[in-house]
Amino acid sequence: MIGRLIKRLSPRGLQGRATLILVVPVLALQLVVSVVFIQRHFEGVTRQMTRTVLQELAYVVAEVDRAADVDAARAAVAPLLGPLALRLVLPDPQAPATDARPFYDVSGRTVIETLRGGLAAVAAVDLASDDRQVRVALVTRHGPMTVTAERRRVSASNPHQLLVLMLATGLLMTAVAYLFLRNQLRPITRLAEAAEAFGKGRVVPYRPGGAAEVRAAGTAFLDMRARIERAIEQRTLLLSGVSHDLRTPLTRMKLGLAMLDDGPEVAALRSDVAEMERLIASFLDFTREDSQEAAVPTDPAALVRGVVENALRAGQPVTLAGVEGAGMAMLRPGAVARAVENLVGNAVRYGRRAEVRVEIGARRVTIAVEDDGPGIPSERRDEAMRPFTRLDAARDPNRGGGVGLGLSIAADIARSHGGALRLGSSATLGGLRAELVLSR
Repeated sequence: MIGRLIKRLSPRGLQGRATLILVVPVLALQLVVSVVFIQRHFEGVTRQMTRTVLQELAYVVAEVDRAADVDAARAAVAPLLGPLALRLVLPDPQAPATDARPFYDVSGRTVIETLRGGLAAVAAVDLASDDRQVRVALVTRHGPMTVTAERRRVSASNPHQLLVLMLATGLLMTAVAYLFLRNQLRPITRLAEAAEAFGKGRVVPYRPGGAAEVRAAGTAFLDMRARIERAIEQRTLLLSGVSHDLRTPLTRMKLGLAMLDDGPEVAALRSDVAEMERLIASFLDFTREDSQEAAVPTDPAALVRGVVENALRAGQPVTLAGVEGAGMAMLRPGAVARAVENLVGNAVRYGRRAEVRVEIGARRVTIAVEDDGPGIPSERRDEAMRPFTRLDAARDPNRGGGVGLGLSIAADIARSHGGALRLGSSATLGGLRAELVLSR
């Protein structure tokens, strides 16, 4: 439980944790020095200075006890009080009866212990009446006597100066170390920002810097980013080239079929050619280079509302069920619109109606499309998002189904925005619920 509490209270960022690692030892060192060194040093100094005053008190008490009466005692100690810087009241009916010191007076405990332990005549020590003086009640043969001395004579003066010096030095060293640490962590932060931006489909300028290990990680990231970009470009060029080259023979086939007389075989061939054209159009749609579109501040609610309006004009039974939240998000509007269109197209193809909901949060945008169709079993949802996957005969393109690219395209667009496509069951319509989650 303590481990979970520490983990929950610890900073989440690397800079915060590194600062904590830096500050905690400094504070621990300050505490140890304050408790051990200051306590032992100043207690020793206080004890030594108090013993000096104790010897003077013992001498004064001895002189008072040797005197025949009170007047003789006063006369005997009067020449001593000036040189010893002591004040004496004999007899003193208002002499302190018990020891007294403020709770914050740490060295006062040592003063009282030293005075009481070194002279039996000490009846009480008062450090609370005046923090600049020490009043000592003594028992003599002529009655109670009070001797007052300056407090600076029994304890070290200005002990706080060392504390202030230690604190100022510690703060200065911590600030210098923090600035150095921040400069060392800045390249890591820039690397994280570049990686996060690339995960959202944006390429930001980045140059490796910092320590050798950080530069090595930055160089590896640049190499990885270049390889991924080349792989995407090669895939796009390959599929778009093949799809484009197939259009020429298909056009010749359409012209040849148009010159033939109508018949069952010709109608079947025309259907096959139309299906091949649809497949090629899907391939081109799948390989479209969305990364060339720049991310711009976009209103997700307005974008989805436009997609729904276009679907309604096309005769699709879809409604915008609700919009929660408001604000702009950095999106590629063309790509996001195409993803929503694919989800809506799938929903109305396999169901009788579809509903679209938009939720704009602080860190992400969620666009949910629900339908009343048969849905997709939970164990096959990951398979459904793979390219060219058709789960059953109802989705066969020869029977009016798709070619297995709609969900894959939407998933790719979601990943390029730092999000994901999640499939589930619709609680309201009973069919499939597809959530397009996009990072803001």
